[in-house]
Amino acid sequence: MDQLPEYLTIDEVADRYRTTVATLRYWRYLGTGPQAVKSGTRLLYPAAAIRRYDAELLAQAGQGAAGRGSSPGRRTA
Repeated sequence: MDQLPEYLTIDEVADRYRTTVATLRYWRYLGTGPQAVKSGTRLLYPAAAIRRYDAELLAQAGQGAAGRGSSPGRRTA
């Protein structure tokens, strides 16, 4: 597993997910994405929140892949 600092800045998180700072702000507005904390005027992302969000993404990707094996006319719940 990669070594993360205890807290990441919004720029570091944007680089990690290969997206923009504006997208991270939008995710925060929607209540999705990794959880951040406010420290004064700075927005920081705890490493534990990043790992938790990564695990959620992997779990969602696994669920989507499981449904692909069914026949085209049938939907899995």
